[in-house]
Amino acid sequence: MKLKIRDLDNKEVGDIDLADEVFGLPVRSDILARVINWQLAKRRAGTHKAKGISDIAGTTAKPYKQKGTGRARQGSRRSPQFRGGAVIFGPVVRSHEFSLQKKVRKLGLKTALSAKQAEGKLIVIDAATVKEPKTGALRARFDALGWNSVLIIDGAAVDAGFARAARNLPRVDLLPSVGANVYDIMRRDTLVLTRDAVEQLEARLK
Repeated sequence: MKLKIRDLDNKEVGDIDLADEVFGLPVRSDILARVINWQLAKRRAGTHKAKGISDIAGTTAKPYKQKGTGRARQGSRRSPQFRGGAVIFGPVVRSHEFSLQKKVRKLGLKTALSAKQAEGKLIVIDAATVKEPKTGALRARFDALGWNSVLIIDGAAVDAGFARAARNLPRVDLLPSVGANVYDIMRRDTLVLTRDAVEQLEARLK
């Protein structure tokens, strides 16, 4: 499929052919959900922890004798029924990460790119560069283009001046092509790819 290439002044500077096997797949919400859940699970710290009976400081002696008191038998003051006692089956420090097949992750990325293309929210620009790294000037350009929530994916490396101008803009993310991922693509309304990003993504995903 053909798509117009624009610059940051919204002028057409050429055309580009997008590979159907990367940008023309049917949108599968189940695949997107699986990959996003996998990404978010990897991010979780897993540092939640409740104290078990072995973590409670206290005596190991019985609080009182087994028989003759008329009270329920008890074996430890550290048991969960006592104030300050243990938590039974509480959370422990662990990893929430789970495995996901490479082909599913790859399909998820292609599906996310195809979803943006199908919605008409995929834009290809010539290059993500600015003459002077000024946040106000870049914000004015984005406002003129209607980019309020945007992910910009560049080639192998991100232009330092452009990154400096964009880093304080809210709801604007900037990634190199190697960092392209489903979660960041779907969380922003508009996806902007540079010409280099398109070439590298197609080479990676075909």
